[in-house]
Amino acid sequence: MKQHPTQLLLCLFFLATAFTAGAVDRPNILWITSEDNSISWVGCYGSKNANTPNIDQLAREGFRYTHCFDNAAVCAPTRSTWITGYYAISIGTQPMRSRYAIPHDRIPYYPDQLKKAGYFVGNGGKTDYNIGNRPDKDTWVGGGSYEQRAPGQPFFTIKNFGDSHESRAFPKNTPIKTDPAKMTLHAYHPDLPEVRQTYARYADAVGNMDRKVGEVIAKLKADGLYDDTIIIYCSDHGGVIARSKRFVYSSGTHCPLIVRIPEKWNEWWPAEKPGMTVDRIVSFVDMPKTWLSLAGAEVPKGYQGRIFLGPDTEPAPNYHLSFRERADEACDNVRALRDERFLYIKNYMPWAPNGQQLRYMYNMTATRAWHKHHQEGKTDAITGRFFRPRVSEEFYDTVNDFDNVHNLIGTRQHEKKVTELKSALRKRQLELFDSGLLPEAMRVRRAEENNVTIYDMVRDPKLYPLEQYLDIANLALARDSKNLSTFVEALSSSDEGMRYWGICGLFLLELKSKPALATIKAALKDEAGEVIMMAAWLMDKLGDRTAADAALESLKGHKRSDQRLYECLLRWMGRKVFVPGAPKQRQRNNRRKAGPVTGLIKEWQIIGPFKDKKHGRVEDFGPAFAKDAKWQPITKGFEPNRIDIQANIGEHDDCSAFVRTTIISPSNQNLSIRLGADDIVSGLLNGEIVKDNRIDLRKGENALILKVIDHKKGWRFTCALTKGGKAAEGLSFNATGD
Repeated sequence: MKQHPTQLLLCLFFLATAFTAGAVDRPNILWITSEDNSISWVGCYGSKNANTPNIDQLAREGFRYTHCFDNAAVCAPTRSTWITGYYAISIGTQPMRSRYAIPHDRIPYYPDQLKKAGYFVGNGGKTDYNIGNRPDKDTWVGGGSYEQRAPGQPFFTIKNFGDSHESRAFPKNTPIKTDPAKMTLHAYHPDLPEVRQTYARYADAVGNMDRKVGEVIAKLKADGLYDDTIIIYCSDHGGVIARSKRFVYSSGTHCPLIVRIPEKWNEWWPAEKPGMTVDRIVSFVDMPKTWLSLAGAEVPKGYQGRIFLGPDTEPAPNYHLSFRERADEACDNVRALRDERFLYIKNYMPWAPNGQQLRYMYNMTATRAWHKHHQEGKTDAITGRFFRPRVSEEFYDTVNDFDNVHNLIGTRQHEKKVTELKSALRKRQLELFDSGLLPEAMRVRRAEENNVTIYDMVRDPKLYPLEQYLDIANLALARDSKNLSTFVEALSSSDEGMRYWGICGLFLLELKSKPALATIKAALKDEAGEVIMMAAWLMDKLGDRTAADAALESLKGHKRSDQRLYECLLRWMGRKVFVPGAPKQRQRNNRRKAGPVTGLIKEWQIIGPFKDKKHGRVEDFGPAFAKDAKWQPITKGFEPNRIDIQANIGEHDDCSAFVRTTIISPSNQNLSIRLGADDIVSGLLNGEIVKDNRIDLRKGENALILKVIDHKKGWRFTCALTKGGKAAEGLSFNATGD
C-alpha cells in the first residue's frame, strides 16, 4: 500500500516524540563522590568537627543511609570494586597500585552497560581502577560534563572531589581557619597539638569539598535538570587521620551515602518521605548493580552486589565484608565481616603492626607526632596499640564503641555472635574465591606460570585449593602448639602456599616451635622466598641470629620472592630503620639498594614532554614517529621497581612522554609483559597496541614504545618481561635502534 507523505511525517513525529518521552522517563543520574571522609566528617551524620551545609541539605531532600560501608578502605581497590561490580579480592586487584589483569571479555565495566542502554556516561575526575590491560578512561567521555550529551539523551555522570583527600591534611603554609581546640578526637589518638592542628586543617578541607558539592547541585538546578536527576553522594572510603583510611575499622569503612530521588520517581523512595533515614546495610559492591538497575540497563550476571534501591530492589544482606592488603609499600592481610552492630576482624598477618612504615601516611604531621609520642613511651594501652603487633582476631560493638578500641574477643557474652560472624566470613570467602590466602607475589607467580589471570587461577581448585588454605591459616592464627605436627607436615607439601602457612603457624608458636627446629632450618632453603623470610625471622626469635642473617642475605635478588614483603619484614624485625616522613630523595636511595624487579627493562630512549594525554590507540603515538623527534637516552632515575622520567627530562605536570627500546628475541615466543605507572602507561609493540599482559615477540628485532602519562601523581614507569614468573631469558635490548 502506498503511504501518503503526510502520514509518513506524522509517523516520524510520533516516533521522535516517543524517543524523547522515553529519555525523560528514564532518570539522569549524578553521582557525587568525595575522597577519604568517613561519616565522622559529615554534619548530618553527627560530626562535631565538620561543617557540611550543602550535604546536609541534600540529606533533608533525600534519604540518608546509616549503614553504608566501603569494602577496601583505600581508593584504588575500592574503585576496582566500583567499576567491575566484583569484590577486588575476587578478581585479584586488592593490592594498592597493582593493576593486575582481569578477563575483560567476561567482566564488563558498568558504564559499558549504561552506554548500551543509551546513556551518556561522563567522568571528568578520578578513575584509579587498579586494573591492567584496559586504560581506565576508555569507557568514559572526557571532561565528564552532561552538556556533551545528545539532545534528549539521559546521562550518568560522576563528579569527584579531591578537596577532602588525605593530602589536604598535610602541613601547608596556609593558615588554619577551624579552631583546633574545638576538635573532637577519636579515642585512639593522643591529645597532642599536632593532632588537633591536623584535624582542624582537614575540617577546612571538608568545608571546601562541601562548597563544591553545593556548586554542582546549583548548576543542575540552573540547567533545569534538578527534577529529572537522581543525585547520589558518598565518599570513596573512610578517613582521614591515621588508623582510619586503609584500615577496616569503622572510621575507615563507614561512609556517608545520601540519595535524592525526584518526586516523579517516588515509587522508588526507600522510605516514606524525603528526609528520612534508611537502615539497611549497603556495601560499595552493591552500587554498580544498583546504578544499572535504576537506569534500566542490563546487569551482568557475575556482578556480586545487591540492588538496594529502585524497582528491582533485592533483599538486604545480613553482613558486610571488608578487606585490607598491601597499601603502597606496607604489606598486610586482613578480612572483616560486620552486621549493623558488631564487627569481626581476622588478621592474617598479625605480626605486622597497623602503624608500620607507610611513607604517604607519615607525611601527615599528626602521624609523625603520634609515632614520636609512642617512641617516647607516652602512649597508653589504647593510643599505643596502633604501633604494636596485633592479635589474630578482633571483635567490636560498634554502637557503643565506634572507634573500635575495646576488643571483646574471648568474652563469654559474645561467643555466639563471634562464632556466627566467623562462620559467615569463611562462607563468603569461599563464595568469592578470596584470592588473598597466598602472598601477593606468590599468587602472581602462580598465575603467570599457568598463563592465566589471577581471576581464573583462584577459580581452579587444582591451582588454588582455597579450603585447604583457609583451614591451615585458621590453625596458624590459633597459636596452639597441638597443631605443631600439622605445620611440620605442611612444610613438606609441594604447594608453596601450604608451606607458607606451615611456617607461619610455627612462627606464631614462637618458642613452642622448638621441637620442629630441624624443619625450620630446612625451610631456610625453601624455593619460595616468602617461606624463607618467615623461617629466618623465627630462627632469629629462637636465638640463632647467624642462621637468620644468612637466610636474609640469600633473599637479596631472590627470583621467587616478594621484594616489598622482604623490605617490610626487615623493618618488622628491626633490621631496617623505620623512617617516618623521610625526605623523598632518601626514600629513593633506599629503593635503589633493594633487589631489582624480575625482568625490568632498563635500556630506553625518551622524548617529551607533550601536552597530549590521549592513549590506547595507535594514532596517539604520533609524536614518537615524527622525523624531527629528538630522542635522548635514559641515564638517570633507575629504581629497583621502576624508572623515574622526571629525573631525565625535569618536572612537568599533566603531560606525557614517550620511551622506546628495541627487544631482540632469539625466537618467536609468547611472554608476559608488566606495564605500570604512577598514573597511566600505554604500550605499542611492532605497531600494535599492547592490550593485555601477554605479548608475541617475533624472532629478531621488536620495536616497543610506551606512552607514559602524568596527572600530578608522579612520573615513573615499569616495563618488565617474564616467562613462567621468571625474567625472560635470551633477550637483548637496543634503545638507540642502531
